[in-house]
Amino acid sequence: MEETRTQDALLTLEGLTKAYPGVVANDNVSFSILPGEVHALLGENGAGKSTLVKMIYGLVKPDQGTMTLKDAPFQPANPAAARAAGVAMVFQHFSLFDALSVAENISLGMDHPPKPRELTARIRQVSEAYGLPLDPDRIVGELSAGERQRVEIIRCLLQDPKLLIMDEPTSVLTPQEVDILFETLRKLTQEGTAILYISHKLEEIRALCEHATILRLGKVVDTCDPREKSAKELAEMMVGTTLHVPERDASEPGDVVLAMDHVTLYTPSPFGTDLRDVSLEVRAGEVLGVGGVAGNGQDELLAALSGEARLTSGSVLLNGVPIAKLGPNERRALAVLSAPEERLGHSAAPDMSLTENALLTAAVRQRLTKRGFLRWGKTEDYAKRVIKEFDVRTPGPANAARSLSGGNLQKFVIGREVLQKPEVLVVNQPTWGVDASAAADIRQSLLDLAAGGTAVIVISQDLDEILEISDRFTALNEGRLAEPVPTRGLTVEKIGLMIGGMHAPALEDAE
Repeated sequence: MEETRTQDALLTLEGLTKAYPGVVANDNVSFSILPGEVHALLGENGAGKSTLVKMIYGLVKPDQGTMTLKDAPFQPANPAAARAAGVAMVFQHFSLFDALSVAENISLGMDHPPKPRELTARIRQVSEAYGLPLDPDRIVGELSAGERQRVEIIRCLLQDPKLLIMDEPTSVLTPQEVDILFETLRKLTQEGTAILYISHKLEEIRALCEHATILRLGKVVDTCDPREKSAKELAEMMVGTTLHVPERDASEPGDVVLAMDHVTLYTPSPFGTDLRDVSLEVRAGEVLGVGGVAGNGQDELLAALSGEARLTSGSVLLNGVPIAKLGPNERRALAVLSAPEERLGHSAAPDMSLTENALLTAAVRQRLTKRGFLRWGKTEDYAKRVIKEFDVRTPGPANAARSLSGGNLQKFVIGREVLQKPEVLVVNQPTWGVDASAAADIRQSLLDLAAGGTAVIVISQDLDEILEISDRFTALNEGRLAEPVPTRGLTVEKIGLMIGGMHAPALEDAE
């Protein structure tokens, strides 16, 4: 079978190996991708997926092994060479300038952009042909997350790729936008374009992909047709063990711990979203899920709860006591902790070690300083504890935050807060870019916190996640919060309506 695939392949990898100090990221990786195929690349965080696609795209040079593209040796010295050969990539993190137009952003990402008028016409033509409507003159800062992804995809399609690499393409999309994206990808494959698809959303893999290569610790450990496997079977192939399913505590929540009362927050960012008359309550032992499309006020909500932003009006109460005027460190001292969405730069300082990053948020709760002096040994022990209990794949606490894969850094960031035993924990996108096994562990840790009496607020664009762990659900739309409803009995379709602006009283009529 694999021999036949190699004969018919668009791209063949043979024995690709790449090592870094302390870790072999890819170890003798070999597989083939056929023309017109959607090929899944699956693996845990740290399995080597990112390094592998970086070698294909010319960002990293392999230590050993060869690549063959369209029957010719393929050794891209840089991304421009990869693009010239017909390989394009849509990254998980968008590389767009908010202050520039769609057309200007697309032009900056092309090696040989046409004249502005011609480019505008081509953007309209390609976006309509592939069902991704896009106005070339719109300012990117005004676009939704789904529209921003369209910019990245159109930029790739204008270069007529033979192989399109997509890294976590649906992490910020609504269910409706996911459907549109899948239709576009199917249309591309019908024209012969191959797609290498990386995602931790295994039901999407089953719905879209025809072949899967599974990596574990840098090695290819299996291949399969994901349409013939369950999501649980795929996850267990990735981790090599039985997948843990998060278990919820059945006890009733206690008294209200944290409340926001008619909060308005005007953001200074020209591309931010103001919070408008937001009220919510979360009880001891309760998980409150907050859903919404990216850019509808999620960052501002977390900032209002963590103390990073001063309110324009309204109040925040902790056990009935006003805390709106307290900053982040003062709230941390009161056991109100948070984990923002942006891992590098907000949750963690990229060039600081994991030990130093542990100190940044745990100094007060873990007593990591004494009389103004740092207790380095205790701080290092705490970082080691987070690494061990949350299975963070790293050589040790001295490693810089930026050296970790996105999923492993996420495990560290969440673990650092969870182990401080907060009274209130607010997390934004807790399992973004995290593999199925690690996501289950993170969700279980949040459920365990709630079972111990912590009030947990989970802001997430993963609707399945919200249904799995939250007791009540509310939707954030253009800075306004819907009336919370019990999660029991809610469907993804109902949640989709709520995040689109339809609030609870209208849901029954919509049915």
